[in-house]
Amino acid sequence: MLRPAERSRSARSDPSRNAGFEERDAQLPLTLNTRARWARHLMTHPNDVPPSALLPKLATELRTRNAVAPPPWATFAKTGVHKQRAPTQTDWWYLRSASVLRKIYLKGYVGIERLSAEYGGKRDRGSAPYHARTGSRSVLREIVHQLEKAGLVQPYKTKGRRVSPEGQKLLDTLSRDILKGMAAERPELAKYL
Repeated sequence: MLRPAERSRSARSDPSRNAGFEERDAQLPLTLNTRARWARHLMTHPNDVPPSALLPKLATELRTRNAVAPPPWATFAKTGVHKQRAPTQTDWWYLRSASVLRKIYLKGYVGIERLSAEYGGKRDRGSAPYHARTGSRSVLREIVHQLEKAGLVQPYKTKGRRVSPEGQKLLDTLSRDILKGMAAERPELAKYL
């Protein structure tokens, strides 16, 4: 039996064991992750497009699907104790839902407590120093429940929620559509499609 050091040396010295890598590397599609040896999935990831372009389109998609709807108390609720007033935008619930869906996708799995820390801010305490405060957990909990009922998010063990395959498909296709539009304006982005 070979020791680990001898096994690695024999694998490097045997050209037949490494023969398929050159052909495989030549056939790999050109993606953003070219340094990795494994092929990244061919869909465009939400990290590939700016959130300012993705979130409004995702919000309108959630609205047309009737995946989320603001509850009656949403017009009066603040989004955290660090805010002085409720949001003034009429469609803030859809934008926040889109943002929550994107954050759950990017983080893999996440719970309400971590999301509330993400949407928190600093509390103005007058002449006293600022202190960090978390966002409203009831708003986030309601949004996550609505996304889960729509089938875009699913529970993950005891660690929170993660994006379901349907939610991943929605985010990937929207990201790809946005990247195609950006590539039409700026041709140098076409290599990432």
